[in-house]
This record gives sequence, C-alpha cells and structure tokens, in this order.
Amino acid sequence: MFAGRVPATAGKGTKFSMEELYGFTKKPKVTRGHCAKADKAGGRKDVKEKEESVLASHILEAAKRVMERRRLEIYMRECDVTMEDSGMAYRNLGKSGLRVSCLGLGTWVTFGSQISDEMADSVMTLAYDNGINLFDTAEVYASGRAETTLGNILEKKGWRRSSYVVTTKIYWGGQAETERGLSRKHIIEEVVRAMTFVIEQGMAMYWGTSRWNVMEIMEAYSIARQFNLVPPVCEQAEYHFFQRDKVELHLPELYHKIGVGAMTWSPLACGMLTGKYNNGVPQSSRAAIKAHAWLKKRLSSDEGKQQLSKVREIHLLADRLGCTPAQLAIAWCLRSEGVSSVLLGVSNTQQLVENLSSIKVLSQLTPSLIAEIDTLLGNKPRKPKKEARS
Repeated sequence: MFAGRVPATAGKGTKFSMEELYGFTKKPKVTRGHCAKADKAGGRKDVKEKEESVLASHILEAAKRVMERRRLEIYMRECDVTMEDSGMAYRNLGKSGLRVSCLGLGTWVTFGSQISDEMADSVMTLAYDNGINLFDTAEVYASGRAETTLGNILEKKGWRRSSYVVTTKIYWGGQAETERGLSRKHIIEEVVRAMTFVIEQGMAMYWGTSRWNVMEIMEAYSIARQFNLVPPVCEQAEYHFFQRDKVELHLPELYHKIGVGAMTWSPLACGMLTGKYNNGVPQSSRAAIKAHAWLKKRLSSDEGKQQLSKVREIHLLADRLGCTPAQLAIAWCLRSEGVSSVLLGVSNTQQLVENLSSIKVLSQLTPSLIAEIDTLLGNKPRKPKKEARS
C-alpha cells in the first residue's frame, strides 16, 4: 500500500477536490460582463473551449498516472508492501509490529574486512539516507571487527536511535569452548529463556533464529508458549535463484501458523548472479578471498558451471526488462511471501545505488514472468504429494 499525505485541513469526512485528487492546477475563473457584444461572446467561447481542452488533457494525463499508481498499489498490497516518501518499501518483521525496510544492509565479509572504514561509513550513510533502517551484523564477522565498525559509525552519525534497527547474531564468538555456542555461559542462559531475559533487560527488542530448521524453530516457539517466554519472530535464511526450498516451501507455513517471518541473505549468491564470475574469478571478488576458497571451489564444480550457464540466460531476461541482473535477482527475492527484508552485501556505494533500484523492478514481476523464470531455473520447490488413505 502506498502511504500518501493528506492536507493539514483534511479530517474525517473531508472531500477532496478534483484538483487535489489528480494533482493539476485549477483553471482561473473568467469574469464575464453582462453587456458583452456578439463578437466578444464568440471570442470568449473560443477561449473557454481552449481552456476546457487543456483541462481535459491535464485530467487525462493525471488519470493515467493515478491508474498506474493504483495498479502498482494493488500489486504491492498483494505482496504486503507499503511505500514511504523516500521510495523505500517497509514490511512487518514477521507478524510482529516492528517495521523494517524491505532492503537491509548486511556487513558479512565487507565491514572490518573487505572494505575500509571510510567506505563502510559512506555505504551506511547512503543506505540510511535512502530509507534503509535495518543494519545486520554478527559477533563472528571479521572476528568482531564488523560489529565494532558498525557501532563506531552509528555513534559518529548520531542518528536517532528510534529511527533504525540493528540485528546481530550470537554463536561463533571466540576461540575458547565457552566463547561459542548457545550455552548459558556464552549468552546468559539456554536459548529461549536467555533471549527472553535479554529482551526483559532492554538489551534487545525482539529475537530470531539464523539457519535453524523448521522443527527447531517450532520447538523454540512451543517452549516459549509453554513457559510464558518470548518466541522468535524471524529466521535468517539464505535465499536466491539457486537456494529456494526453505524460504518458499517451509517458512511460509511457519509464517502463517506462528508468525515467523524471513530475513534473507545472499540474494546474489555471493555475486554469482551479477555475472562477475562468467569468465573466471576476478582478483577483487569475494571468491578470490582466502577465507572464501569454498566459493571458488563451488564455482568450478559441475553444479556451479550449470548455474553459471543459467545466469547467462537470466542476464538476457534482465536486458529485456531494462534492468540489471542484480536488480532482477533482488526483486525476485522480495516478491516471496513472508520475506520481511532482504539483506544486501555491497562493497561500494555504486553497488548500493544499483541494488536500491530493485524495488522499482518488483512491479514488473508478473505471474507470467515468474513462471518464465521458474521454467528457466527448473528448480521450483514442490510439496510432496500426500499418500491417499486406503
């Protein structure tokens, strides 16, 4: 749904004029004399017809804009999306009341590692100025440097604390046995009770899971309900063209049953979907980083080669839509039911600007186009058929 602004004088029962509704300037009134001559009457008639023609043209153009806006509004409503004045779309985090930008900024690999603190500052500033209010990190990213970098930038900027959301993850924390995991020693107490304590102490407002399976999430929810504790509101999951089952097949059921939404990451499959790896591994890419040797190995595997072949076909589809492959891939993630936010991982401001425009591509993803993408990928998840009772 689009959030429009109403005039300050508008209240309950206010009626809007045609000019206010359609956004054109009302034509000036023409003062007529009572003793006009016949030739002047003809002139006034011509002026009136011209004014009416111009007015009709304005109405037609305004109507076209309204119809296009309504069409997009209906589509966005079906996707449970609203648009603010900044152009950013906002959604509820799961079925909680927390509103987060549909695009969030992640810090995995980039902050405290791949990019300088100065670039991290520029990226965060650009993100915030364009409506992103969700910043994600984890205690393990860059051995803790990502959290530090993020915190230093937020302290320096002095943005209103109520205007943004910071999410972090705990599990891999340090080298000692007691510095990792989800034990009472590492967090405070065991998982559900620990997270409830953290929330009650004001250290956090909500909690969620990351890379948990459906049974584990359901168990946490059941324990929370049984002992009157706080349940999780979202699950962080990998989601892109080649990783679909969990977000499309399993999480929607949790969303409808217990209100757990999805916060997804790696929408570009670690950069694969941009086409940067079509002709090898560039030295400045993520796959060239020693810690990501697994990515380079995956790209050179038979499965990786097949996926790169499909990426080339996706590029042709993006060209047809007039967008970049990255924008198409991110918009495709946004269209999925139950996805609260898609986390972006960018190494410079140019990439962020490109990715932000993916919101505009969302309206082009019609059912027929989605079906075409499914056919191209050949991996649409399907629920197993229930066996008929004898």
